Amino acid sequence: MIVCHCMSIRDSDIRRAVDWMRAADPQVLITPGKVYRALGKKADCGGCLPHFIDTLRECDSFEVPMQLRGLRRAVTQGDDHEGRREGYRVSQQGAAK
Repeated sequence: MIVCHCMSIRDSDIRRAVDWMRAADPQVLITPGKVYRALGKKADCGGCLPHFIDTLRECDSFEVPMQLRGLRRAVTQGDDHEGRREGYRVSQQGAAK
C-alpha cells in the first residue's frame, strides 16, 4: 500500500528501511527523518506523516533499544527550571531583593 503519494513510498519500503537500519546498528533510534533519508527521499507536504508513523510502529524491529528506554524518567521531579536558581529572570531579580 502506498503511504506517501508525493514521494511514492510504500509500506513495504518503510519496513525494509527499518529492518536495514536495525541490522546495521541494533542501538539506533529510528525516526521518520532517518527512514526518509535511508530511502533517498524527504518529506514534501507532510500529509502522510500520521500514516507513516503508524506504519513505523507496526514494524517488528522498530522498538527502542532496551538500554535507551526510560531515559526521560531520569529527570528529577520538580526540576522545571532546568537547574537555574529561583529568580533567574531579569524581571524577577528586582522582586527577589
